[in-house]
Amino acid sequence: MIQVGQILFILSVLVILHEFGHYITAKMFKVKVEKFYLFMDAGFSLVKKKIGDTEWGIGWLPLGGYVKLAGMVDESMDTEQLKQEPQPWEFRSKPAWQRLIIMLGGIIVNVLLAWLIYTVVYTTYGQKYISTEAIQKNGLAFGESGLNAGFKNGDKIVAVDGKFQERFNRMTLDLLLGDHVVVERNGMQESFVLSDEAKKDILGGEGKDFIQPRLAIVQVDSVIPGMLAQKAGVLKGDKILGVNGSPITFQDELSTALGKYKNQDVTLNVLRNGTPIDLSSKVTEDGKIGVFNRTDISKDFQIVNKLSIGEAVSAAVDESYQLIVYNVKQFKLILRPKTEAYKHVKSPIGIARALPDTWNWEFIWNFTALFSIGLAFMNILPIPGLDGGHALFTIAEMITGKKLSEKTMGYVQTTGMIILLTLMALTFGKDIFELIVDKFVK
Repeated sequence: MIQVGQILFILSVLVILHEFGHYITAKMFKVKVEKFYLFMDAGFSLVKKKIGDTEWGIGWLPLGGYVKLAGMVDESMDTEQLKQEPQPWEFRSKPAWQRLIIMLGGIIVNVLLAWLIYTVVYTTYGQKYISTEAIQKNGLAFGESGLNAGFKNGDKIVAVDGKFQERFNRMTLDLLLGDHVVVERNGMQESFVLSDEAKKDILGGEGKDFIQPRLAIVQVDSVIPGMLAQKAGVLKGDKILGVNGSPITFQDELSTALGKYKNQDVTLNVLRNGTPIDLSSKVTEDGKIGVFNRTDISKDFQIVNKLSIGEAVSAAVDESYQLIVYNVKQFKLILRPKTEAYKHVKSPIGIARALPDTWNWEFIWNFTALFSIGLAFMNILPIPGLDGGHALFTIAEMITGKKLSEKTMGYVQTTGMIILLTLMALTFGKDIFELIVDKFVK
């Protein structure tokens, strides 16, 4: 329920402020606003109240929201008033430049909101990120999909598409969105291209966890009850130094060593309270024995910079710009069929499932700012039915001096809405199916 509460709060904030951007710019140019809705009121409203010329309400379908402007074909698909003569308070009666500003009002507010949130977060909680330099001090460890893509355990990322990323949480994203990778391997630099097929395997496999810090073998944090390590006598606090006499230094080497002896017996060379001992253990068919060596990445490798107001404003602008760039790159990745990135697009249901199950204001505000930029980018896409589609036709009108007929605009809007609703239905359907499988099948 906390995850549901978080996504509803975030969506409510973003939708209300996005639509307020349209509302306030419409009011600036004296356009009558007939409705202002949080969520969609298909068929009926949960709450509604008319104040002045505007009906304010909350719909039952949490798919965004809308403002209904007099004299405009929008999400409501109301074309009745277009049969009448244009009135001075209608959207269609206003000059193209005013209509363009009204269409971009929501996008502008989304960007300004992200700037504001990041400014406040950086001055209160601080600017936080995981240091790439610190985390790959001993090199990096890779999952199966990463190894298949061409990485090797111990590699250090030197550059992706010619740039070094100092933030490790962005490094994984850069790898998926980039192409040319340069690594330092055994003191030498090597480069290779991360293919679309490799990205498909990463996205469909470990995801962002395909790359991890290469951690030295430390004490065993926990032994899974009933697993093979416990039966072999491994205890919390033991340090596994070798397998069958072959020494290991890093945790990934332990995984690799055990992977060579699937469904077999091995001798674990263990250091316990300063005394070396040997323990005999079996290995599962997937190369595990049931021990964990945990590390708190956010604690061990995190950089925290508390910024002044001036520094925070500048950093917030830069962060918002970088997020726009990442949105463009992610959109390009989705359009590359071989990566199958389109299969991983999530609806609010999928996003909610990925949220933490505890209420954390720092996380919520950071996620709201991130989502706000994403909403701005999505809406500026030149697709009929979105703000960007309206803006595109308005800009074309300003350039050519010719305006689409209201009838044609109605057809275009209808087509756009059908496409958008179809995509939304597919995305929601996928996430609902995954939810059912996770809850009742697995």
